[in-house]
Amino acid sequence: MVTAYIIIALFGLCFGSFLNVCISRLPRGESIVLPRSHCPRCNHAIRWYDNIPLISYLVLRARCRDCHVLISPLYPTVEALTALVLVLNFHAYGLGPEFIKYALFGMLLIVLIFTDLLDRRIPHAVTIFGIGLGLVFSFFIPVDDRPLGWIFRHWDIYLEGSPASVAGAVAGALVGGGLFYAVGEAFYRLGGKQKEYLGFGDVMLMLMVGTFLGVPLTLMTILLGSLGGSIVGLVMGAVSSRFRGYAWPYGTFLGIAAIYASLNGGWLLDGYLRWSGMTG
Repeated sequence: MVTAYIIIALFGLCFGSFLNVCISRLPRGESIVLPRSHCPRCNHAIRWYDNIPLISYLVLRARCRDCHVLISPLYPTVEALTALVLVLNFHAYGLGPEFIKYALFGMLLIVLIFTDLLDRRIPHAVTIFGIGLGLVFSFFIPVDDRPLGWIFRHWDIYLEGSPASVAGAVAGALVGGGLFYAVGEAFYRLGGKQKEYLGFGDVMLMLMVGTFLGVPLTLMTILLGSLGGSIVGLVMGAVSSRFRGYAWPYGTFLGIAAIYASLNGGWLLDGYLRWSGMTG
């Protein structure tokens, strides 16, 4: 079993190296295939032995071999984080279809977390691909259809299997994306700063989250993301005055919350429902 975790982690490191390319290039509209990886300072192509996840960063002492400029710690951070997300998914789901679904979901979110954090951009190339992928997965990996299933049963409409799962994915997308679109539109209509604080990228992000998680966990993602962003904003504002009034990237917190929801959200949701008496 330990060997399996190590193998999953190694795959995560390799995927993380590719995610670094996506994070760097997608916000600028560049190809993630060509040209090959190169130093952003001197433009020298990175040799294969200087592109080994984590190891090359340590061997090179965080400096480019050619121009000796410091290499951003972002690269090993993304590699290590991707490995961690894959290991946690393997621990939660084992090696099966659910692992593949949520590992891919986690990697898409890692890209969006960092593009929003660094460039204030949530690339549509990632979210549109993710929405399509989530819908495809919903045909054979169940998505929670609550509360849509409850409403349908009230009308004596009973959906089971793939139709119920797809309905749950679509409902999750409509609730997540629709809620954000409505809030953004309200800010716009009222003359607020919608474009600065709640852009269409957040809407697309929540459409993607909804297709993967369904309505209950999508709402949990919004709650946890908002709570996390508020706590970080308050703490950082108290620590330094330069962070007071700072526009924190909402998509970053939503992405982190969505990863948590995909791993532990079901447990947290069921615990809340039992505590509230809504389920036995």
